[in-house]
Amino acid sequence: MTRIAFMSTYPPRRCGIGTYTQQLRRHINASLPCPGGHPVVVMSTQETDVPMGNLYWPLLQDRRDAYTSMAERLNRSDVSVVSLQHEFGIFGGESGAYILDFIEALKKPLVTTFHTVFPSPEEPYRHIQQALTIRSDAIVSMSRRGVEYLKKAFRVSADKVAYIPHGTPLPPSQDREILRNHLGWQGRQVILTFGLLSRGKGIESMLDSLSTVVEQVPEVLYIVAGQTHPEVRKWEGESYRRELQTLIKEKNLSNHVLMLDRYLEDADLVRMIAACDLYVTPYPGMEQSTSGTLAYAVGIGRPVLSTPYIYARDLLQGYEDLLIPYGDTQTWAKRLTELLTQPEMLAEWGKRIAKIGLGMHWPQIGRQYAKLFARVTMREQQDSANRLISSTAALPAIGR
Repeated sequence: MTRIAFMSTYPPRRCGIGTYTQQLRRHINASLPCPGGHPVVVMSTQETDVPMGNLYWPLLQDRRDAYTSMAERLNRSDVSVVSLQHEFGIFGGESGAYILDFIEALKKPLVTTFHTVFPSPEEPYRHIQQALTIRSDAIVSMSRRGVEYLKKAFRVSADKVAYIPHGTPLPPSQDREILRNHLGWQGRQVILTFGLLSRGKGIESMLDSLSTVVEQVPEVLYIVAGQTHPEVRKWEGESYRRELQTLIKEKNLSNHVLMLDRYLEDADLVRMIAACDLYVTPYPGMEQSTSGTLAYAVGIGRPVLSTPYIYARDLLQGYEDLLIPYGDTQTWAKRLTELLTQPEMLAEWGKRIAKIGLGMHWPQIGRQYAKLFARVTMREQQDSANRLISSTAALPAIGR
């Protein structure tokens, strides 16, 4: 029996990595059923971040001694493999350095999924990621470029790092027109962005472009769906949302922009993405190596436009027409108008994107991870057997 312990944030904490881990665990349960269940080491900032139940083991993010204690608890358990979902910001210490205490004390096999991979990592991130690559028995990158970056930066061997795409839900079975009617989008050309709101989303750039688009597409509606990121709210409250609302009024876009200030569950997101005409990620940061939002749109098979950050270039390789530089308002406006006024072209892009998305659905991703975990477990069992044979062979002969 292979029993996986996941280490990550987790719902009810509103965090993209937590949602990712919840879905991954659900589909691992389907591929690698475990009678006792697969536990989760839940990274938390407070006890209310942790769901109820004996399979959820809380680890307070900023308590350094808790990292070693949790590693020792895992060492004593019947867990076969630890699946670490790594993002610098979800662990304590400078850039999440407390995770180093955890991996130093951990004796179980470790599979690390990197949610951020830099082309040329610098401190204070470099030494943390390097230590993780050395300690991990296997590494997962959600982009092909990420695999190459890890090989180049840390000399990770090809057999140690695997490319497994970001998982996505299956497209809904309902007819798109029914979904659009349910959402009240009849007669509108809907552009969608979703996710926890922060300045890194580039919404203001889209608003600049939209001012031009409405002249040619008066029925356009841009929906920005999602609450403000909890960490952003701690530091600056709702100032970014208020700035965007002011900008919307100044540009006379009140009839063309809808900001949905609520947390959206996966089922709601899937319906909204399936019903939209065009999905956009106008992010300003070009080093973003993963985007769950773009992955969802591609997995559900909707046409997309994006700035050319790392993950978008990787996922949409061969379709560079869909990548537009951040801040190039004129090109964004031209491309948006072109797609929204030519339904045949928009439909064709939807078909092409859907082909990419076929390999990203969660059931397939769960099976790929299950094979990886099983392979790491078998290797550990073989290594343990070899160590036992070696130690037995080294014992002195007992005379009669």
